[in-house]
Amino acid sequence: MFAPHAGLLVREVRNMGDVAALIKVMPSDVDVDLGTLKENLSAVVPEGIRLRGIAEEPIAFGLVALMVTIVVGDVEGGTESIEHAFAQVQDVESVQVVEVGLL
Repeated sequence: MFAPHAGLLVREVRNMGDVAALIKVMPSDVDVDLGTLKENLSAVVPEGIRLRGIAEEPIAFGLVALMVTIVVGDVEGGTESIEHAFAQVQDVESVQVVEVGLL
């Protein structure tokens, strides 16, 4: 079990060496439609990476970060492919891996 953020628990059949990661995605503006952004992020998840949840985290002055929980095999490159994919999504200002842990 991995509890990366705000009580979000991830339970699943684990493969030896799976890694859970929490990724903070900052929208480019406070006016970005977070529902659409969540859909766009979900649509670009690379093969081999499992999306386990997207939570909203208020930052300041109406800006809300999206905290994305993923599970990926413990392989070279780890989260790089999803970081790159998320960074290419319209209305994404930045992508930052906040936490990583073995399952």
